[in-house]
Amino acid sequence: MAAKKEATVEDKLRALYDLQLIDSRVDEIRNVRGELPLEVEDLEDDVLGLKTRMDKLKTDLETINYEITAKKNLIDEAKALIKKYAEQQKNVRNSREFNSLAKEVEFQELEIQLAEKNIKEFKVQIEQKKEVIAETKERLSERETHLKHKKSELNAILAETEKEEKALLKQSDIYEKQIEERLVKAYKRIRTNVKNGLAVVAIERGASGGSFFTIPPQVQVEIASRKKIITDEHSGRILVDPALAEEEQQKMHKMFDKI
Repeated sequence: MAAKKEATVEDKLRALYDLQLIDSRVDEIRNVRGELPLEVEDLEDDVLGLKTRMDKLKTDLETINYEITAKKNLIDEAKALIKKYAEQQKNVRNSREFNSLAKEVEFQELEIQLAEKNIKEFKVQIEQKKEVIAETKERLSERETHLKHKKSELNAILAETEKEEKALLKQSDIYEKQIEERLVKAYKRIRTNVKNGLAVVAIERGASGGSFFTIPPQVQVEIASRKKIITDEHSGRILVDPALAEEEQQKMHKMFDKI
């Protein structure tokens, strides 16, 4: 804690600018990956959804086939009853018994007709389900191929950048610890609120880096003196002079080359 208190304003500015350069390099690496991780995640969700749909469609087919089997068994039972009632009609003692058996036969015939109608409807459903299954299977195959390609692309980028990103994040953490907490909080707040995450910028052509607002000459002189931390009144960014920026860029680029 004592070391932080003894640091000069210039030390703080250099440390903040170094932290910015490290974090900006991390941002660049992540920009290279772009939307790929999200694309892969979306594709994985699509594939999972299509597989779930396929499973449901197959379960539906099994249920329909079970229903068809049940209806066929019902028809067989009804035919057996009709045969039985026909035999019984030969031995009836009066017309009342004959008519009663005739009604039973008629009822079983209606049961057969209804079951056959149901079977036809089930078969239509099966054809419809098979069409949907074929379409879903084709779409699933396309999505899986696309996912495989995107995963391969992402893995290649990760293989190139993951080691560097981890090393940079470690350096970012080290540099944060060298800066007093209130400045780190301010830096992170500004970084969150400004374009491209640039919280500490050098003066370029008399203006704040990345801005078109000119900084008054007197303020530029103050910034160059490195006696106090000055922020851009328009963007809130912390400002450093070009000479300091150039020195720190050269220093940090050497570090980046070693990572």
